[in-house]
Amino acid sequence: MASVDHKPVFSPAQIAAALVAAPHRVDDPECPYDPNTPDAVAIHWANAMTSQSLPELQEKLARRRGAQKQPTKIPTTIRVDADILAAFKATGKGWQTRVNHVLREWLNAQ
Repeated sequence: MASVDHKPVFSPAQIAAALVAAPHRVDDPECPYDPNTPDAVAIHWANAMTSQSLPELQEKLARRRGAQKQPTKIPTTIRVDADILAAFKATGKGWQTRVNHVLREWLNAQ
């Protein structure tokens, strides 16, 4: 993904003015920590996810499948005729599950 440079939303002067105008004490009963205590703020935000760009944030937030607690399938390699493999692959996503289903039907018929 290409990097995109964005102009800052606020200028340094605007940020400085906002900091000067900010209250010295915050009273927020819905805040999960005391925003007036630096240690409480540091503890609350210690594990915060930070990012410098949207693509970086998307990468950090992308869900990754973890290891299965108890594997239900076993990876293996088998040899099949090319036309058989092509036919299953032509059915689209999930073709391996369909191969498993056909094998299970055969096994149950024995």
